[in-house]
Amino acid sequence: MKQEILNLLEKYDLGPKKYFGQNFLIDQQALKKIIQVSEIKSADNILEIGPGLGFLTKELAKKAKKVAAVEIDKSLYFILKQELKKIKNIELINDDILQYGLEKLKKVFNNQNYKIVANLPYQITSHFLKKFLTAPYHPEQMTLMVQKEVAERICAKPGAHSLLSLSAQFYSQPEIIQIVDAESFFPKPKVDSAIIKLKNIHKSSIEVDENLFFRLLRIGFSAKRKQLQNNLANGFHENKEKFKDLLEKTGLSVQIRAQELDLADWQDLYKYLIKLKILK
Repeated sequence: MKQEILNLLEKYDLGPKKYFGQNFLIDQQALKKIIQVSEIKSADNILEIGPGLGFLTKELAKKAKKVAAVEIDKSLYFILKQELKKIKNIELINDDILQYGLEKLKKVFNNQNYKIVANLPYQITSHFLKKFLTAPYHPEQMTLMVQKEVAERICAKPGAHSLLSLSAQFYSQPEIIQIVDAESFFPKPKVDSAIIKLKNIHKSSIEVDENLFFRLLRIGFSAKRKQLQNNLANGFHENKEKFKDLLEKTGLSVQIRAQELDLADWQDLYKYLIKLKILK
């Protein structure tokens, strides 16, 4: 697979671009794992981000009804147009996925359900997740290749939570499927990666006003090293003693920090703060 990639790059006189975070997957087993985990059916629409040289794209097209592949790099887009032109169920789009309108995507898929498969550039992961997890026209599931450290943050447990992990777990059920070492890419990145799957997107069991709930989270994480009671007092401009009492009523330690709470704990806090008309 690596030699095929090198041959294609030589054919079109191109090389990987650091600016776009291009690291091409050269591990055939990892590629097969992505396909397997994606559980693609013949009726599925697939949105692929960063198709690169199209090796994964071709495999997706064999299983899906339609693949819409969004590539930001005009040079790679040109290669894809040449190399994939005979495959009729692939639609290539030359655009920045973070700027690409979801109304356009609706038209591509005729407003039907879709799944996402992507080998994401490390620098766009958080923005990408925010866009597609919170979108009204959201995917059913996502299978992503991301930086290992980011995968661990997304799937974190209480004690290591962050806004990223709580957001991902509010909107989906994320899990790490497999670690993929740096040797599996060309050029070799400095860090390992991981395949993650986010299932049941937008089926949260937590019933809250999302804007208010995430306002509470942002306040809670406003100063990571401080105790939660201090962040809440500062964020809501209230006496710290009020939040000591509140934490005790919810069964939490007054010394607890934001990263130690799970979503159920945050939901309990949310309910109390709404009842007291502090969060509004």
